Amino acid sequence: MRSDVVKKGVTRTAHRTLFHAMGYSDEDLQKPLIGVVNAFNEIIPGHIHLREIAQAVKLGIAAAGGTPVEFPAIGICDGIAMGHDGMKYPLASRELICDSIEAMANAHAFDGLVMIPNCDKIVPGMLMAAGRVNIPTVVVSGGPMLAGRYQGRDVSVSTMFEAAGKVESGQLSREEMATMEHCACPGCGSCAGLFTANTMNCLTEVLGMGLPGNGTIPAAYTGARRILAKKAGATVMELVKKQIRPRDIMTMQAFENAIAVDMAIGGSTNTVLHLPAIAHEAGLELPLAKFDEISRKAAYICKLSPGGTYHMQDLNEAGGINAVMQELTKTGLIHTDALTVTGTVAERIKGASIQRPEVIHTVENAYMHKGGIAILTGNLAPHGSVIKESAVEPELLTYEGTAKCYNSEEEAIKAIMGGEIKEGHVVVIRYEGPKGGPGMREMLNPTAVITGMGLKVALLTDGRFSGASRGACVGHISPEAMEGGPIALIEDGDKILVDVPNRKLELEVSDEELARRKANWQQPEPKVKTGYLSRYARLVTSANTGAVLQ
Repeated sequence: MRSDVVKKGVTRTAHRTLFHAMGYSDEDLQKPLIGVVNAFNEIIPGHIHLREIAQAVKLGIAAAGGTPVEFPAIGICDGIAMGHDGMKYPLASRELICDSIEAMANAHAFDGLVMIPNCDKIVPGMLMAAGRVNIPTVVVSGGPMLAGRYQGRDVSVSTMFEAAGKVESGQLSREEMATMEHCACPGCGSCAGLFTANTMNCLTEVLGMGLPGNGTIPAAYTGARRILAKKAGATVMELVKKQIRPRDIMTMQAFENAIAVDMAIGGSTNTVLHLPAIAHEAGLELPLAKFDEISRKAAYICKLSPGGTYHMQDLNEAGGINAVMQELTKTGLIHTDALTVTGTVAERIKGASIQRPEVIHTVENAYMHKGGIAILTGNLAPHGSVIKESAVEPELLTYEGTAKCYNSEEEAIKAIMGGEIKEGHVVVIRYEGPKGGPGMREMLNPTAVITGMGLKVALLTDGRFSGASRGACVGHISPEAMEGGPIALIEDGDKILVDVPNRKLELEVSDEELARRKANWQQPEPKVKTGYLSRYARLVTSANTGAVLQ
């Protein structure tokens, strides 16, 4: 066993006495040591209940003959960090999560790991660590939040972000907003729509690193979640016995499966950051071109909030991710021989079927015969950009407008709320990329306010969007402004074309004029000059590479 290095032999008597100090018996030390990475905290609704999940995992490990050893991981709530300087930290925290798990797993020579995340950066951070450390690992999340109810309809956190714009435009009173505020998030779990956390928890299943139901069984279904957690604990012991490691599971076939499902369910654009980063840690390269290649062949068959009205509990009732994958086998995009923590994909999805056809459509009756996410390129995004096509109104899929440029999210919000933005404008928010932000802040506040106010405009940024964003929002524009990318050269009044059907993002300015502007451009001073974010900005790569650290 890998852990023998810390517990066997005469020279390890000091090590063993430290274990005994914590209550580990000689019998415990004869068994595989399984690290239980628990991201519990009291600041994220998706994590507030993870102690119970961890306890169930540990019972599963112990019952299957292992010794569970719990240790923590940090986590940031994107919703609470949204719209202020705190949003510089969530993406950067992904690397801290990965690094800290590597340090703990290798320093203590664990034989296997069970990882318990639930929200936006914690899930990919843990999956990155799994690929890097490469010891037998199972990931089990805390599950999605149930949708709230207000006046007979489902509401969620995205409803509340959009409420600010509705109050500003007079569509909603402050009193109504206050009442909704207490209804939208009824309890623990990752926010109820197909936002980043739930997308990544679903794709954990598809990558083969989680058990069926990992992404869809609601957190409020405590019995089902505890059973899943116990199974995860037992499953890691099987993986240790067979020495099946994350890199055996997270192959290129697995990532292609994940992209196909991502496209089918209209997942968060943040997956285009996270999947390449996870692949990188697994020793693979996952270029943006792969996303576009699969998107063109995919079928968009599941329309969940924010692009639709259904939520995660509906997807769970409809058959979950297994039903989606089974339906997608018709497209030829699913590698059924890919390995999972419980056998092959074929074995896993055998017998799966659509239980609610209004939630999961058939391929023949797809909303679109292409994926929910599109990769746009052009002279404004030579290295690519990302848009959630499934959440764009049809009339905005091809949009030409005049630029209104802002060098921070705060400037843009002030302009939107101040009535500066009119239909026909293209809102450009720059210097918010991985280096420029730093930390590539999510732009849910401006997108939600624009949506709430009913404005029909496009928004472009070298930052990124929340999984709850909807509308003609193009993010991840690469190269970013801080690197002198074309987005830094846009001037107010320039014409910009967003052409989603033809995958184009064009600044309608001559090459000669752009060259003149580039010659006159000067890189601004960094926004943050000390601490972790300063180090992060110096090391982070472009969004099109997954914003991994050099």
